[in-house]
Amino acid sequence: MDELSATLARITGDSGKASFDPNDVRARRARFVVARTIDGHAVGCGAFRPLHDGVAEVKRMYARPGTIGVGSAMLAFLESEARRLGYRALWLETRLVNDRAVRFYERRGYRRRANFGKYVGNAKAVCFEKVLDDPVRDT
Repeated sequence: MDELSATLARITGDSGKASFDPNDVRARRARFVVARTIDGHAVGCGAFRPLHDGVAEVKRMYARPGTIGVGSAMLAFLESEARRLGYRALWLETRLVNDRAVRFYERRGYRRRANFGKYVGNAKAVCFEKVLDDPVRDT
């Protein structure tokens, strides 16, 4: 988490710490995951929290540079968990200046949407949404 915050501060000028409350991912329909190497070293994290009916918000996504496929695997896991818990969509926010994150989400099927919540009116923020497929149709 500290590595993520330092990276965000370097890229965007804001660590993102104020936008994350650990209690939000302790809820029954929330998840926080840590990606680890085979020998147990943390190399990434990601979470989602309930936002409103049928929608969860992705938070604190990070994969250490050079860990190929970790970010994609974590996001796929979070999407699967969200689907299993009955969410219909995932929303998230990142900063426009964070080109790497913007491209990452766009390549994984996330589409830009109107800014939501505290991001409304923030010209530095860009929000995304991905509608989750019905698990019955996934088979």
